[in-house]
Amino acid sequence: MPPTLASLVHHSALKLTVRAGEERLDTPVRWVHASELTDPVPYMEGGELLLITALKLDAEDADAMRRYVKRLVGAGVAGLGFAVGVHYEEIPKALVDAAGEEGLPLLEVPRRTPFLAISKAVSAAIAADQYRAVTAGFAAQRELTKQALSDGPEGLLSALASQVDGWAALYDASGAVVATAPEWAGRRAARLTGDVERLRERAAPASAVVGAEGEDGEDRVELHSLGTGRRARAALAVGTAAALGTAERYAVHSAIALLTLTTERSRSLHAAEQRIGAAVLRMLLAGQPDHARGVAGDLYGGLLDAPYRMILAETASASAGRARAGGGVGGVDASGAEAAASVLVDAGGDPVGGLVEVVESAAARSGEAVLVVPDGERLVVLAADGGAVVSACTRYAEAVGVARGGAEQGGDEDELVVGLSAPAGPIAAGAAYKQAEQALSVARRRGRVLVEHEELAAGSVVPLLADDAVRAFADGLLRALYEHDATGRGDLVASLRAWLSRHGQWDAAAADLGVHRHTLRYRMRRVEEILGRSLDDPDVRMELWLALKATAAGE
Repeated sequence: MPPTLASLVHHSALKLTVRAGEERLDTPVRWVHASELTDPVPYMEGGELLLITALKLDAEDADAMRRYVKRLVGAGVAGLGFAVGVHYEEIPKALVDAAGEEGLPLLEVPRRTPFLAISKAVSAAIAADQYRAVTAGFAAQRELTKQALSDGPEGLLSALASQVDGWAALYDASGAVVATAPEWAGRRAARLTGDVERLRERAAPASAVVGAEGEDGEDRVELHSLGTGRRARAALAVGTAAALGTAERYAVHSAIALLTLTTERSRSLHAAEQRIGAAVLRMLLAGQPDHARGVAGDLYGGLLDAPYRMILAETASASAGRARAGGGVGGVDASGAEAAASVLVDAGGDPVGGLVEVVESAAARSGEAVLVVPDGERLVVLAADGGAVVSACTRYAEAVGVARGGAEQGGDEDELVVGLSAPAGPIAAGAAYKQAEQALSVARRRGRVLVEHEELAAGSVVPLLADDAVRAFADGLLRALYEHDATGRGDLVASLRAWLSRHGQWDAAAADLGVHRHTLRYRMRRVEEILGRSLDDPDVRMELWLALKATAAGE
């Protein structure tokens, strides 16, 4: 701790005597300043021990001394040292009384003790205190590093809480609490989620001082962003009963550096993981799960052996580009591997980038393994079925849908579309990818943010016919029948629809139309003649029925 007036009084070489303010000798001394000005306050910062000989002071004037002392107390002066044997043989009673009334410590400095000796003593004590703080800071840094290497962020937080005599908490990119130390601080840390979110809105690095209510009063909490990018990847909270000292400050700064290294891995390491992820995904899609496990090692835990979901995500503009180019990738090709090798940048308003943040944060909080591979403008995610990552992806899609005015309204080129496969096993990655791609296509057609493949199996195929290509095929197939009906020579289209809907039952279909069954038989022969197709062929009946449904959907 810094030197105090008491430590100076007990300094055997200085021979100082306390004449007033004995109850405030524990006041820290920030510096020593000698001034003979009648008003030295404009040149003071507070916390100084002021040394005087009363060269220009009327130290025997009670009113003058009361005003003088009041000004010193108002400026935050730690104490007043009066040198006797220079202009006064002893400290005048007026000054002693004034100091006693204001509670200002008044020290008598003997003639044989030069002011320089007091300055040197304070300077040496401050230097020793700073050395102790730096030494303690380095010791704390070593301990924090040791804990980070052995027990990860949790061990680091525990060591940090002990160093600052308080508590510490780590938040992920979404502002959710990842870990706290001690455990009782979890509830207190959770109350600061809003403050962490506001901190993330500022350019990194950023910090803030806030308060957190606890059972024993309000803590002083420092929030610090973690990460090297434009946006924070995580945040650290440190709660203490009072402001941090020098040693505690060293510990906090060390923790910030270590947690940044933990949460924001190097670009080369991240790129290497992306390349491995792309290779593993290619092997899975190629039907080589054993080779994929061998390449992945322990990187993705048991993800490749448990039921998983395949998630495909892209923006509407990327989807349109794929459609114009003639379809999807059908796997991760060489260009996808190059994209996988690059580091994902901060979201910056990009919905796919935001999905990456959400997925990785959910995986970090839950301890789940997740495979995230950028494939050009498309994102491929492999996540455990029923896990936190899939749930977080679904919630994010719902939030995006709400933000853009409803999940059924599309049109913006930057809107997110997501396809989610059904649960798949280790050898069914190719099928899961195709399912996710089909769901993605339906999401794009329907203006939805997210579609699960189970919805396609549980729903109807009819909405899928609302496509320009399908309607063009239907119009071409039925055009001759419509042209025939337009001449007023019969109603072949309505008759065909009624006959197909009754599965070729003549009497039932004729009754629906209100005509004789022989009339219906004649019309169906005319349909075969005009189209040049046989209605006995089930494929022809299927195509005609779908064409009729597509035409009805277009109308």
